[in-house]
Amino acid sequence: MYEILQNVHSYWAFFVLTILVIVILNAFISKSKGLEFSVKDLRISLFGLIFSHIQLLIGLILYFVSPWFDKWDSLEMNVMKNAQTRLYLVEHPITNIIAIVLITLGWSMHKRQVLPSKKFLRIGLFYSLGLILLLSRIPWDSWI
Repeated sequence: MYEILQNVHSYWAFFVLTILVIVILNAFISKSKGLEFSVKDLRISLFGLIFSHIQLLIGLILYFVSPWFDKWDSLEMNVMKNAQTRLYLVEHPITNIIAIVLITLGWSMHKRQVLPSKKFLRIGLFYSLGLILLLSRIPWDSWI
């Protein structure tokens, strides 16, 4: 089960990163052109939100069934001394949860705005911050 979840988590990450880049580009291009915030923009942003939340759920399940999780017992307080263990058990999950929170904040804040330029700015800014955090904690050496 662990290997299946790990593969799903890895491949789903491609969808998440791709849709986030599309959302961010759409937001900043539409803002710079002064376009109205349309249903298309709403749906693209919503897909970014939904895809990232699905990735978070898969990641949380994977966290608790992974062999890394057993390291909490065996290493006790030495988890922070090992860089790879710290990445998988502390840095990756916490940073990615913060990234998803930022993406969610961008989604929530855009709904309160009246001007299309501010809607695009909220989505573009917060989704970009979330994407940067996601990219910063991907274990590149073991990712597909």
